Amino acid sequence: MTYITKPRLHHPSLKTNKVGYTRRDYEGRVSTLCAGCGHDSISAAVIQACWELDIEPHRVAKLSGIGCSSKTPDYFLGASHGFNTVHGRMPSVLTGANLANRDLLYLGVSGDGDSASIGLGQFANAMRRGVNMTYIVENNGVYGLTKGQFSATADRGSKSKKGAINTDSPIDLVGLALQLGATYVARGFSGDKDQLVPLIKGAIGHGGAAFIDVISPCVTFNNHSGSTKSYDYVREHNEVVSKIDFVPYRSEITAEYADGELIEVDQHDVTFLRLRKIDQSYDPSKRYEALSFMNAHHEKGEVVTGLLYVESSALDLHASHNTSHIPLNALKDKDLCPGSSVLSKINASLR
Repeated sequence: MTYITKPRLHHPSLKTNKVGYTRRDYEGRVSTLCAGCGHDSISAAVIQACWELDIEPHRVAKLSGIGCSSKTPDYFLGASHGFNTVHGRMPSVLTGANLANRDLLYLGVSGDGDSASIGLGQFANAMRRGVNMTYIVENNGVYGLTKGQFSATADRGSKSKKGAINTDSPIDLVGLALQLGATYVARGFSGDKDQLVPLIKGAIGHGGAAFIDVISPCVTFNNHSGSTKSYDYVREHNEVVSKIDFVPYRSEITAEYADGELIEVDQHDVTFLRLRKIDQSYDPSKRYEALSFMNAHHEKGEVVTGLLYVESSALDLHASHNTSHIPLNALKDKDLCPGSSVLSKINASLR
């Protein structure tokens, strides 16, 4: 983390959004990550997405675990709620917070070590339970805080900075998210902000478990020849499946994308995703076809990016458990302890 803050002074001509905030109001403290780290680009994309969505910063709860990636929430949305959990335990803490106060927007930030190793079980259960959250994994394939060992997402055959070859099979978090029931699944690249910002906006507007795996090269330990998580490798092998724009309240479209089939996917909050397919055969509404498509391109050494799957009628954890529409932390004593007669009726219904 860092205790170096940015100046609060704003130039009077800075543009404000509909809720009266400038882009600077969505920034955080000064980053202490290595210069050129892809994680800082992801932070910039989150800032841009929240500013464009006119989100009031205090409506956001950002949670993280341990690792370079889990430091990044300190670098954006400085006026939002934040909690840095222990290694791999972000999903369960976020689930508890979500159950207590469903009125906040939940942003979980993690890394490939934090989610694919010690936190793999936590990641799996957050996805299958449909926790209403935007789960971003900043994936660089190494343990950046402990000098660049291979992480669980490193591809077999990839080479470390010191020349060691990875012999372990990789864990594909995108494939797992698809199999476990996530209803919004995407992969982005920290070096492609034009693609990443709409993906984040779509995830925030989604009404269920939204997962984005962002390949984010580690410039210190994993940005060399032989790495499959380097800037050069991803740019050379990137297979873009789609370009999207997130459209709030039927406003004017300003994004321009390549020619291709255009479809619209309604979101739960009256917004919708406008998806222009680059690959004409690709259908983002079919979960297992998305998995097969991604695996077929992986065998060719290609990294598929874009919106891979979206389910417009997603149910979140609150809907599936029929919880109170009033946040649990706002319920009064009479609501929480309605008396013995109510308890007797509940017990009788279970006999």
